[in-house]
Amino acid sequence: MTSAALEARGLGKRYGRRRPPALAGCAFRLPAGRVCALTGPNGAGKSTLLALAAGLLHPDEGTLRVLGTDPASARHRVAYVAQNKPLYPQLTVADTLRMGRELNPGRWDAGTAERVVAAGKLDPAARVRGLSGGQRTRVALALALGKRAELLLLDEPMADLDPLARHQLMGTLMADAAERGTTVVMSSHILGELEGACDYLFLLDGGRIRLGGGIDDILGAHTLVTGPVTDLSPHTVIEARTTGRQLTALIRREGPVDDPSLRTAEPTLEELLLGHLRSPEAPPLLAPGADGSAA
Repeated sequence: MTSAALEARGLGKRYGRRRPPALAGCAFRLPAGRVCALTGPNGAGKSTLLALAAGLLHPDEGTLRVLGTDPASARHRVAYVAQNKPLYPQLTVADTLRMGRELNPGRWDAGTAERVVAAGKLDPAARVRGLSGGQRTRVALALALGKRAELLLLDEPMADLDPLARHQLMGTLMADAAERGTTVVMSSHILGELEGACDYLFLLDGGRIRLGGGIDDILGAHTLVTGPVTDLSPHTVIEARTTGRQLTALIRREGPVDDPSLRTAEPTLEELLLGHLRSPEAPPLLAPGADGSAA
């Protein structure tokens, strides 16, 4: 079996006793070398999971292994860009890149970091405190890519960027991942962005992984059906809506859909995720290799 970049078993994290846990009984496995979309509603635990993987938080229960070891031991092999893009405001852009080089001796890729900054036409002498949100994002991503990490953890990395900058930086990220075989885990609410860039998916909701595996495998297991109201057994109905005598349903197939009165189509990633999010009672699906119950 391919080595794992992340493995979790019974992973739990709680903030205060009166609040529901951010993660509870979370189990999954992410094979190395994949570009993984981590998505889910606000408050689902995405940022918590990434911070645990970066070694900045400690679980309250269960285990999480990063690149085959504990998160603290793997920290020098991991690059993490948090949602708020924390940087030292008093440093200049050039000072920030110099700091990245000094903190990562023997690993630092100055050329890549400088190209990411230069593509945004940033003044190397500009102080971080004076940069826009999108410019700070570019500097943070330059640090992450310059580290030449084996695992990139990116929490809403493109949220502050305009569409052109988002497209350019996504291209840089994907090219770097392909060249180095880097594993990327990227949380985002921009579903079209994820569908075009990622080949793996984790849908996190209710503190657990509800969908996990290769995007093509997960999409291929589901079908959108439309037609007259009918019994959809033996298939698993994720979501169904009726308008008069017309049925529209997202199903997880259990064999072929052989009712000639039904029209079928493969759902888009957005249709799939929205269907599952609107139906929290739907059973989870973790494709072979993504189930961390035996991690």
